[in-house]
Amino acid sequence: MTRRFASLALGLLAAGLSTAAVSAGTPHGLTVCADPNNLPFSNRARAGFENRIVELVARDLGMRVSYVWWAQRRGYVRNTLNDSACDVWPGMATGVDLAATSRPYYRSTYVFVTRADANLAHLTLDDPRLRTAQIGVQMIGNDSMNTPPAHAIASRGIVDNVRGYMVYGDYSRANPPAAIIDAVAKRQIDVGLVWGPLAGYFAQLSKTALRIDAVTPATDARWPMSFAISMGVRRNNRQLLDRINASLEREQSQIDAILAAYHVPLEGMPAASTAAAAR
Repeated sequence: MTRRFASLALGLLAAGLSTAAVSAGTPHGLTVCADPNNLPFSNRARAGFENRIVELVARDLGMRVSYVWWAQRRGYVRNTLNDSACDVWPGMATGVDLAATSRPYYRSTYVFVTRADANLAHLTLDDPRLRTAQIGVQMIGNDSMNTPPAHAIASRGIVDNVRGYMVYGDYSRANPPAAIIDAVAKRQIDVGLVWGPLAGYFAQLSKTALRIDAVTPATDARWPMSFAISMGVRRNNRQLLDRINASLEREQSQIDAILAAYHVPLEGMPAASTAAAAR
């Protein structure tokens, strides 16, 4: 989560290490680390959009995909990618310092999620309605690692009417991060502050009509609300990084179609790659 923004700066606990993986770095195999229970991003059934995108890239490169399944928790880069358990981890914030990151293939934002029948359209972080509404925010656990919206509303003194929903969630249940969307639909909270791809996917599956608005201001002092997303590889694997960058550029139109199918809210892409230099 990233991952500079917290829902992607996550670490990991083991959730079943695949022993069927092709050896990392072989010419015809691409070993991917992914969370087995984290839709819309990835799951063991390979039904997430990150599954589809990384498999699209692998096909373009003539490589066969195998997976190492890990639940995202703190330390996941150290214990998987940087321990040579896999070649690539899709869905990293562009420019994180733990890995070399590819050119970004999408950029999304945190959003307000509300019921369509509520009088809560066009919210901003400075909207007085937030002081009386019941608010749900995604939480990491350690205060310094919480999500940007959690920090932003706390800095405005909005704390007493806020309820936290763990990004990790109850891992014994399917799609644990979706709990915050369910809470809006069930009127347990009035507003959810949610990472856009998660919100877009589960809002369109909800039986209750939900509204999604980008969180504004988009840059809130120290807490940006939008992030470019890349694939991460080991810093010393420049050859693979270059190949992935070329493939992402070739396949961007197909990637955009996948993102649209999963209702991922997008922002404009940065012009240049922010891939880290190999060491």
